[in-house]
Amino acid sequence: MRGLTDPEIVRIVNRYIGVSGGYLGLPERFTYRTHADFYAEYCDLSVDLSPFEGTTRETFMAALASLSPRDQAKVLRGVIERFPPNETGAPASRPATHAVLLTYIERLESVPLIASQTPQITSDVVLRALQDAENLIQTSGPTSAVDRVHTVLHGYLIAVCDGAGIVYGDRQTMVALLRKLEAEHPSLADLGPRAQDIKTVLNSSASILDALLPVRNQGSMAHPNAELLGEPEARLIINVGRTLLNYLDAKLS
Repeated sequence: MRGLTDPEIVRIVNRYIGVSGGYLGLPERFTYRTHADFYAEYCDLSVDLSPFEGTTRETFMAALASLSPRDQAKVLRGVIERFPPNETGAPASRPATHAVLLTYIERLESVPLIASQTPQITSDVVLRALQDAENLIQTSGPTSAVDRVHTVLHGYLIAVCDGAGIVYGDRQTMVALLRKLEAEHPSLADLGPRAQDIKTVLNSSASILDALLPVRNQGSMAHPNAELLGEPEARLIINVGRTLLNYLDAKLS
């Protein structure tokens, strides 16, 4: 699940909010000041508009496109509050488009808190498992994707070790691979300020990886298990896995 597409943003602007003379808002236009205040007042967000140039319509569209899916949902809720669906003088298409905005909000708010991203260090196995995981999350729910998240992490750690020339055994676990990286990868030699605390976090991550194998084997769709993880627990596993993957890839790349 992704954020708003360009056509969706155009639809929000033209069919719901309304445009007059190239400027945003019907029946009342946004001024540059009221547009800047809108995000804090209606969306509980702090949005810096200084990188964006143009009319209020152009800056709104650019700012909205730059936000995360969940922040985009906050903006849409703010838009509905600021421009009610049955407001006098609103575009004739606004009441019907209101229902469309609600579907956008539902979709955006269901996006995982930790976004998936393609790692810079990767392999065919990792790429295939990532795609499978995203497809399963969208079509069957997070419980079905837990197995693939395990595969992504294991494949990623193998790819990193291979790329760095770190030797490991034929059937090394994820925990053993992570320990190898901590001990031998040069990028993990300097963990910056609070290095000992970061080291503690990484050691705790190893414990999490150790727990992923029985969770995968006994609580996921990897095997015909009678009892499966609930959706909140599956999301926890997926988001923890994504967090670790994102950190390692940023550090090791």
